[in-house]
Amino acid sequence: MSEQTVVHLLRHGEVHNPTGVLYGRLDGYHLSDLGRRMAQGVADAIGDRDIVHLRTSPLERARETLAPLAETLGLTPEVDPRVIESANVFQGISFKEGAMTFVKRPSLLRHMYNPLKPSWGEPYDEIAARMLAAVHDARDAARGHEAVIVSHQLPIWTTRLFVEKRSYLHHPKHRQCTLCSLTSMVFEGDQLRQVRYSEPVGEMIPVGDRSAPFSAGGAAPEDKP
Repeated sequence: MSEQTVVHLLRHGEVHNPTGVLYGRLDGYHLSDLGRRMAQGVADAIGDRDIVHLRTSPLERARETLAPLAETLGLTPEVDPRVIESANVFQGISFKEGAMTFVKRPSLLRHMYNPLKPSWGEPYDEIAARMLAAVHDARDAARGHEAVIVSHQLPIWTTRLFVEKRSYLHHPKHRQCTLCSLTSMVFEGDQLRQVRYSEPVGEMIPVGDRSAPFSAGGAAPEDKP
C-alpha cells in the first residue's frame, strides 16, 4: 500500500476590518484579537499531529495565523506566493452594506457578466493551478506525514471545487470554508484519495462569517453577536 500524506489547507483567522473592505491582496490587514485567539486555538488543536512541513501566503493575516503552530512545532514556514489571495477588481471597496453596495455603485455591475470565469477577478482555473502546484510541492516535502498550507477562502474553495470536479459557479455564502477551517487533502502516493473538512476552532467562528459574501473580514466590535 502507498504511503499516506495529508496536506491541510488552513484558512486564516479573523481580520481586523471594521469598515468591511474587500482587502484582497492589500497590505496592512492583520488578525483581530479574536483572530489571534483562533490561530492559537488551531495550534493547540493540531499541534500534536505528525506535521513536518508548513507554508503560507505572504499576506500578514496568513503568516500571523501560522505563527503559533510554527512555534508549537518548531518549524520554519515557507512563504509561497502561489497560495496568495485571488486578484479581484473590487479590492479596496467596502462591502459593509452587502448587496446595497451594487445599488449605490451600479458601475460595479459591469464586472459581473461572466460568473464562470469569473469576469471580476483572477480566473478560477488559474487559481486552482497555482494552488495545486503548491499542494503537490507540500505533499512531496511531507511524504508519509502531514503538511499545512495557510491560504484564503476563495483559493481554498476553488481548489476543492476543482479536485471534486464540481462547477465553479457558486454563491460566496455557500462556501464551506469558514475562518481557521481545514480542508484536508489525503494522498496515497501521488494520488488524491479523499478531501476532508473540519473546523478545529468552530466554537470561535463569528456567526457573521458563515454568511459573509466576499469574506470581507471582521465587523466592528459593536456589530458582533
